[in-house]
Amino acid sequence: MSVSARPLPVTHADDETDLASLKVVPSRHPWRWVGVAVVLVLLAQFLHGLATNPGWDWPVFSRYFTADSILRAVGVTIQLTFYGTVLGFALGVVLALMRLSKSPFLQVVSWTYVWAFRSIPLIVQLLFWFNIAYLYQRFDFGVPFGPSFFSFDTKDLIGPMSAAVLGLALHQAAYAAEIVRSGIISVDHGQLEAAAALGIPRLRQFRRIVLPQAMRSILPNAANEVISLFKGTSVVSVMAIGELFYQAQVIYGRNARVVALLMVATVWYIAMTTLLSLVQYYLERHYAKGALRNLPPTPLQRVRAQVAVLRARAGANR
Repeated sequence: MSVSARPLPVTHADDETDLASLKVVPSRHPWRWVGVAVVLVLLAQFLHGLATNPGWDWPVFSRYFTADSILRAVGVTIQLTFYGTVLGFALGVVLALMRLSKSPFLQVVSWTYVWAFRSIPLIVQLLFWFNIAYLYQRFDFGVPFGPSFFSFDTKDLIGPMSAAVLGLALHQAAYAAEIVRSGIISVDHGQLEAAAALGIPRLRQFRRIVLPQAMRSILPNAANEVISLFKGTSVVSVMAIGELFYQAQVIYGRNARVVALLMVATVWYIAMTTLLSLVQYYLERHYAKGALRNLPPTPLQRVRAQVAVLRARAGANR
């Protein structure tokens, strides 16, 4: 038996006729619609419960949602998140570069820091910095093991807010260091070799070649850490700092409206987390320019495109 490698003759006119006679039938997904229906029913039940169940206590929610004490607490939460993020990632970048350096000493110092601060729970770190005055009553600045030139009382130098920012930043730096390091090592080393062959300085290599590509790997994890830090600021309530969760606890401790005040804190957390997620989306879209020729449309652009299509169809029907 022999097989001929010569292709059979093809008649394009017959092919076009056959294709034109075929009926296009869209694929059906019955179970997909069943799943959609189940989700919509459950969502409708949940929304009905929110609207009709008096236990949610919506009048109390509306009264306290924009209360001055709650708004001040939201401001404190945002401050803690901002300072913890900026200081934590600034130190994390330094630790990541130390870990990637050729110096064994710097590598050991960076690894030890990350190991220590990832091993100790955040609440323990916060309480330690809050009570640092019990260990060191004064901070002296001068010659090591010699005379001091000036000094400060610890309780005046590190207050509750300073202790909270310090604890959050140092804790965040350990995770930020690993996030930045993973992003840097994800960049192909051959690009650095090519840049070095072209005589590009090392600082410019990192700033213009490595960092823009590493940001695509860094941003999702970094944004996740920032959102976790935003919610994790509720831990500082053990230090009696007036952040959002602590203030909600104080209010429902007075009026016993626990669910309503917890919903106040929950909605504020959801709102701020949504804003952070939007910032993350547009930052990721910005740094995707080096990987994609045509960026995907934003949700707003998609809505505008759909509106334009609907208007065009309406005009055609007229």
